[in-house]
Amino acid sequence: MQKKWKKIPVEEFTSPSPLTVSENENLEGIRKLMRDNGIRHIPVVRGKELVGIISDRDVKLATTFNQSTTLKASDIMTPDPYTVSPETSLDEVAFEMSAHKYGCAIVQDEQGEVVGVFTSTDALNAIIEIVRGEV
Repeated sequence: MQKKWKKIPVEEFTSPSPLTVSENENLEGIRKLMRDNGIRHIPVVRGKELVGIISDRDVKLATTFNQSTTLKASDIMTPDPYTVSPETSLDEVAFEMSAHKYGCAIVQDEQGEVVGVFTSTDALNAIIEIVRGEV
């Protein structure tokens, strides 16, 4: 028997109110912010406009350069990250992340403001809850 899965919005499993950094933030500040808050992805903004994403891998790689003390967020970020609205279905977001090997999706409201980050860990937590029938 085939189950009918209800369309679950990604916002149900999104880490809300994410920390962000400006594109001028230095590498050490980014590394400390990520370490102190236990996060692996941080959106980069210009004012309130999303301009990129930095992962813990980006930070680790950047620290290997001799000039790492002068690097800024804009130097190490990935521009134009994958973005979704809070209402985008969980299965659509997970499919896109898997198909393109994205580590996260940035969730933006109607005004384009960053309201959350949905990570691969969030996707795994969603799967656990769905399989256990908790959703």
